Amino acid sequence: MKPRSGIIQLKTFHVQEKRRRVTQIEAMIADFQRMADDLEKEIAGEEKRAGIADLNHFAYPTYARAAAQRRDNLLQSAEDLKGQLNDALADLDDALSELRRAEALDDRETIRDRSMHRSLDAHF
Repeated sequence: MKPRSGIIQLKTFHVQEKRRRVTQIEAMIADFQRMADDLEKEIAGEEKRAGIADLNHFAYPTYARAAAQRRDNLLQSAEDLKGQLNDALADLDDALSELRRAEALDDRETIRDRSMHRSLDAHF
């Protein structure tokens, strides 16, 4: 194995790690959004049962109030994760660029090595 093959393997590993991180964050955002949607349905059902949809009403259902707070927290967490996702995507782009550069360098060196071997073979 050539030393540059090890570099390419390392760069490939970094790309895979960055992709896993992006996928993980995307899954977390989707989970938070799904949970928030479920809570939204529960809130609507509780408001319908109580006949009160005004959050400021003194008899607003306690469960609906708590569920609304939890929903808001989940949505805020999802928004925070979107910032992390943008950073992770930028890291992935950087890792992909490094991998492409390493592969291009390897290709150039391989072509150079082949042409050098051909010229040496032609002399003998």
